[in-house]
Amino acid sequence: MEGSKPSRSALRVALRRAAHQIYDGKPLVFDDPFAVSLLGSAYSEELRRTPQRADRSHSKALRAWLVVRSRFAEDCLKAAVEKGAAQYVLLGAGLDTFALRNPHSDLRVFEVDHPVTQAWKRGLLAAAQLHLPTTAALVPVDFEQERLADKLLKAGFDRSAKTVFAWLGVVPYLTRTAFRSTLEFVQGSTPGSGLVFDYGQPRSVLPPLEQLEHDSLVARVQAAGEPFQLFLTPSEMQRELAGFHLVEDLGADQLNALYFVDRADHLQLRGTAARLIYAML
Repeated sequence: MEGSKPSRSALRVALRRAAHQIYDGKPLVFDDPFAVSLLGSAYSEELRRTPQRADRSHSKALRAWLVVRSRFAEDCLKAAVEKGAAQYVLLGAGLDTFALRNPHSDLRVFEVDHPVTQAWKRGLLAAAQLHLPTTAALVPVDFEQERLADKLLKAGFDRSAKTVFAWLGVVPYLTRTAFRSTLEFVQGSTPGSGLVFDYGQPRSVLPPLEQLEHDSLVARVQAAGEPFQLFLTPSEMQRELAGFHLVEDLGADQLNALYFVDRADHLQLRGTAARLIYAML
């Protein structure tokens, strides 16, 4: 994200989640009745253009990835709520709509993001006449000047309650220091809390064709002013998560088997670069 502009990557994710609602077959992998309405007329033309290359396997695989990570996070949350989780913290929430769809009446939701991105989201919510419930709080944090813990506590976050943290589409943009700092914060949560996040493997461990796709994606995000900085192998990630009980670290094959079997639209993940983790304390 550059200066006073909201996150372009957050918009790209929201556009593809919305495109999934309109253009992919049923059943949807990720059913989000607010994905299209939140974007509203401001982004209707971009949404119309988003599926133009939908017949290309790379475009479909990217959309599959962006919807399955949200589905996976909310599946993990559902299981955690059944075991007593009382809070859901979205780190780098972007235009996520879970707070509008929250089916858990006693679950508090905290959306954390940069103040500029949250102001943009508030504007879109107002334009769409969508209202966050009282169980949800937007928590603006400028990480260069403010501490996440301070801002969450001020918003009503309970350190003693079991919590699920969702950290989607963020880790590749971080320095290793920033990554470890957030892990340290989450590790201070009560036992039984969990963390869901995605990460990418380094270019050096990818097959040749995926290396070319990696280079293309890196160049695009660099040009958008939001460069990637952190890639890790699964073994490196296990060492980073030494303070957690690692529950799942899933790649494309496992996620395809869970969410994309026998789809008539052939929507599925491909490649080995991207992975999803659910780790518990």
